[in-house]
Amino acid sequence: MSNVLSIAREESRLWLRSRLALFALLIFAVLLAAVSIATSLRMSEEHRERSEQQALAEETFLSQPDRHPHRMVHYGHYVFRTPPPLAMIDPGVDSVTGQSIFLEGHRQNTAMFADARAGADLGGFEGLTAALVYQLFVPLLLIAIGHGVFIREREENTLAPLLAQGVTGNELYAGKWIALAGVTLALLLPLAIVSAAAVVRGETLLASFGVIGLYALYLFVWCGLILLVSAMVRSRALSLGILALFWLASALIVPRMAVESAVSAMPAPGKIETDLRMQAELREVGDGHNAGAPQFMQLRANLLVQYDVERVEDLPVNFRGVVSEVAEADVTEVMNRFAEERMEFEVRQARFAESFGWLSPVVAVSAGSRALSGTDLATHHRFLREAEDVRFDFVQGLNRVHAEQLAYNDDINRSLNEEANRRTRMSAENWNVLDEFSFQPAAADERLARAGTPLGMLSAWLLLLTAGGVGAARRMQP
Repeated sequence: MSNVLSIAREESRLWLRSRLALFALLIFAVLLAAVSIATSLRMSEEHRERSEQQALAEETFLSQPDRHPHRMVHYGHYVFRTPPPLAMIDPGVDSVTGQSIFLEGHRQNTAMFADARAGADLGGFEGLTAALVYQLFVPLLLIAIGHGVFIREREENTLAPLLAQGVTGNELYAGKWIALAGVTLALLLPLAIVSAAAVVRGETLLASFGVIGLYALYLFVWCGLILLVSAMVRSRALSLGILALFWLASALIVPRMAVESAVSAMPAPGKIETDLRMQAELREVGDGHNAGAPQFMQLRANLLVQYDVERVEDLPVNFRGVVSEVAEADVTEVMNRFAEERMEFEVRQARFAESFGWLSPVVAVSAGSRALSGTDLATHHRFLREAEDVRFDFVQGLNRVHAEQLAYNDDINRSLNEEANRRTRMSAENWNVLDEFSFQPAAADERLARAGTPLGMLSAWLLLLTAGGVGAARRMQP
């Protein structure tokens, strides 16, 4: 053990005496700090703005004057997805999926206001974040520092004396590993600080430690790769070239291949085709604005029998409001079915792309980082579902006001004169059917479960590279 620690200590001293290594560490430390601070401030501002917009939207809806309830159905409401605390590290899909949805009757609108400055693929550099720095640039620093750890021993003719003194290949490998891992842990300090800030903002310790552990595992993969290559080749130039080529493939080429392969292997159905199929089903359901449509004749007959009357005018409920309520439920069932099909398809595409993590640790860490930060595709889908629940609840609440509080005769005659129109305006107190909306990140254990596969990929990478490095160190010759 003393040999291992001596080797690690000596390696660290060499790096500390190297101006190039110190200068590179300083540059990356400043970059990490600057990016972490900038991302933290940006996401904090986003959280504040969206929270304020959510409160304003609810206040605006509840402050509307007396109106016909169906006008409020179409007046609609906005909901906003506030970023979770760990979005300070990895904003994930936030910038490309949109953060707000306009909710209204009879329709499911898509999310809006995505940040057009951000790239949609894993290889984009448009939005520099702490996650991107750790995924792409920190490995370059480790390569620059460690690509010659074993080669230097040969160049300086110190390998033969070390082996002659009884130092084994395993001890030499372990000492170099500890030294490079120490640099890695030092580079994780800014990430730990940002994670602590996320805990202060309400994040759980489990999720924060999960993110730190994920990036530590990822950087250890690069340590294992660097030591393996350095142990196998005899030239610094060759070692640096191999590692740079692997970085290029892993960080840029394979992620692009993953996206393109997912699109090619699972082409998305055309939006026009999908919309036409959905509209055909919606026509069969019937238009809730037309209480005389053939689709509602059976409903009319059932209500007349149920209340033992002969005319809809004699029903104790407003038939037009009942039709609106029934039609909304049927329309929502159709829209939800198509929405779930689309989301399931997106999940299959994402899983296919993430399977390329077996070829690139960058793909694996990206998927795990988004899952643990609560900024992945699953989180966006949950936002869509929760927003739809809010939409359906407030629309049906207004439809019940329409059916139970507004007389049928007043409803059908509201265009006769101003007095008739006034009688169809329901009290603004009825607008309290709108529930408050506050989107929260999933529980930490659920996010850890979603990150299980990426963590398994990185663990496999680390075990494979470490085993290869140990084997190469054992066979090392001066």
